Amino acid sequence: MAKDIQNKMKLYGFNNLTKSLSFNIYDICYTKTAEDRRKYIEYIDEQYNSERLTQILTDVTNIIGASILNVAKQDYDPQGASVTLLISEEEVPLYVLDPSCNRGILTPIRKNIVGHLDKSHITVHTYPESHPQNEISTFRVDIDVATCGTISPLKALNHLIDSFDSDIITIDYRVRGFTRDVDGYKHFIDHKITSIQDFIAEETIKRYNLIDMNIYQSNIFHTKMKVKELNLNNYLFEIDEEDLTPEEKREIIEKLNTEMTEIFYGINLD
Repeated sequence: MAKDIQNKMKLYGFNNLTKSLSFNIYDICYTKTAEDRRKYIEYIDEQYNSERLTQILTDVTNIIGASILNVAKQDYDPQGASVTLLISEEEVPLYVLDPSCNRGILTPIRKNIVGHLDKSHITVHTYPESHPQNEISTFRVDIDVATCGTISPLKALNHLIDSFDSDIITIDYRVRGFTRDVDGYKHFIDHKITSIQDFIAEETIKRYNLIDMNIYQSNIFHTKMKVKELNLNNYLFEIDEEDLTPEEKREIIEKLNTEMTEIFYGINLD
C-alpha cells in the first residue's frame, strides 16, 4: 500500500484517484397474505420515498465534506424511488456553474431531479419486492458513492448503514486510476486500508457476521454482513408474535433464515 499521500506527499496537479463505495442493503419481512405484501410495499415506498432518500444523500454529502451541484429524484409507479446527486469537493462559484445545475434547491415545478458532484456523484435506487408464492418480502437499496480528490466516501459508511433497516449488507470499495507526485511517481491509492471493516463502527460489527473477499493488488475490497440476532417481532408485518403458536414461530424463523442465507451467499437452497 502507498503512503497517505494526501498529508505526506506533494502532488502534481489534482488528486484524480476515484474512490467508489457501493452498497446493497436488504430488509427482510414476513408478510403472510397478499394484502400484507401489498401494504408492506406501500409502507416501504412511504418510508423511503425520493424526498427522504434525497435528505439521506444530502447528509452523506455533508459528512464527506462535499458540495451539491445538482440533485435529481424520482418516485416510481407502482413502487421504488431513485435519487442522484452531483457533488464537488469544493463549492463551485455561481459564475461557472452550469445552468442545468440546481445546487440541490428543489422547486414545485422541478419534479424530476438529478444530483451531481464535481467529478463525483452519489446515487440511490430502491427495490421493494415480493412473490405471490412466498410469504417473505424484501426491500433492497442500492447506493453508490464515487468521489475524486481528498473527499472520501468511507467517511459516510456508518451513516449509510444506520439510515436503513439492514439485515443483509453487501459492500464494495474500489480505488481506480492513479495520481502523480511532483517527481512523477504514480500512486494508485492514497490511504491505508486492509478491509472495509476498518471503517465500520465497532458496535455495528458486533451485530453482524462478516465475510471479506479482497484483491489487494487491485485495490478492490468486498465485505458481506448478515445480522446475528433474529428478534421475530422485528420481522412481522400486521402480526404480533404473541398471537402465533410455537410451531408457527419456528416455521416463520426458518423461512426468514432461509431468505437471509440465500441472499447472503447468492444461492438458492431449494
